[in-house]
Amino acid sequence: MGAERYGGQAVSVGGNRKGHAPKGLAPRGCPYTPLPWGANGGADRYGGQAVIEGVMMRSTRRVAVAVRNPQGEIVLRTEPLQSAIYRGAIPRIPLVRGLTMLWDALGLGIRALMWSADVALGEEEKAGAFGSAMGWVSGLLGVALGVGLFMVLPSLLVGLLPVPLSPLADSLLEGLVRLLLLVGYIWGIGFLPDIRRVFAYHGAEHKAINAYEAGTPLTVEAVQAHSTAHTRCGTSFLLTVVVISVLVLAPLGQLPLLWRAVSRILAIPLIIGLAYEWMQFSARFADRPWMRPLVGPNLALQRLTTRPPDDGMVEVAIRALKAVMEDTTSQEAPDGTPGTVL
Repeated sequence: MGAERYGGQAVSVGGNRKGHAPKGLAPRGCPYTPLPWGANGGADRYGGQAVIEGVMMRSTRRVAVAVRNPQGEIVLRTEPLQSAIYRGAIPRIPLVRGLTMLWDALGLGIRALMWSADVALGEEEKAGAFGSAMGWVSGLLGVALGVGLFMVLPSLLVGLLPVPLSPLADSLLEGLVRLLLLVGYIWGIGFLPDIRRVFAYHGAEHKAINAYEAGTPLTVEAVQAHSTAHTRCGTSFLLTVVVISVLVLAPLGQLPLLWRAVSRILAIPLIIGLAYEWMQFSARFADRPWMRPLVGPNLALQRLTTRPPDDGMVEVAIRALKAVMEDTTSQEAPDGTPGTVL
C-alpha cells in the first residue's frame, strides 16, 4: 500500500469506544495504565515501537508506520500482516508464542526502522516495502549481534575466570555481567542526539497506547497526560530475559568455553518463551499490590529508553495508532493477549 501524507493536528477519537478499557480499571496511584486481561470482553489490542522520526503501530492484521519527513509532513505507510506467525495456532501455544514476539521486534521492527530512515532523509522514493531483501538481512544481522553481545559474550567472560564457582554463583555472575552490558549499552547510546529523539518517540508511542487502553480521547493534549511507562515494553522484556537466564542456566554449572557458548544459544528459545509468559502475566495483574514491586525494576529501566515527547511526536504516534485502528475486524490476538509495546 502506498505512503500517504498528512499535515495539521491529529483528529480526536472518542474515548470508551468498543475495545477501550473503562477508565475505572486503571489502578489509582500507578505510574502507568495497564489493560487488565479480560476487562473488555474482546478489546482491540495494539503494540508498537519507535522508529526514526516516527512510530510503528501494529495489530495482529496490520502494521502502520508514521514518519515525519524533512518538510514536516507525516508520511504514513500501512501493510497487512498475512503471516500465520501473527495468527493461527502459534500464538495459542505457551512458551512458543514468545518467539513470535522476538520475530515481531527484530524482524518487522528493523524493517520498519529502515523504511523510516529513508523517509526521514527525504528519500521516500527509495523506500521499499517492509519485506524487502535488505530488511530480512538486517533483521538476521540484528539477531546475530544481539545474541553474540548479550548472551554469548557474558558467558565467555565469566568462563575465562581462573577460579572455580558454584553453579548458582556462576549463573549469578554471568547474569550480572549481562545486565551491566545491557544497561551500559542503553545508557551509552542515549547520549547520541538521534537516539534521544528515537527515545522521545518511544515515549510518545507509550503515551498513545496508554491513552487508548485507558479509554482517553486520542488528542495530543489528552495523550500527553499519560505516562511514558508501560508494563509490556520491550525494555522490560530485556530485563526479564536477564533474570530468567540466571534461573535457566544455573543448573548447567561451569562448562568448557565452547559448550558454554553453545548452551546459551540453545537456551534462548526457552528463556524467551518464559520471559514472554511472565511479561504477559505481570501485565495482567499489574494493578495488584503484590505485583507492583515485581514490575518496579522493569518500569525504572524504561527511564533509560523513553524521553518526554513534544506535541509533534505525539501527533505522529496518534496517526500511526489510528491507522491500525481503522481495521476493526477481529483485531484481538487469538489467545487474548495484548501486543508487545516496545
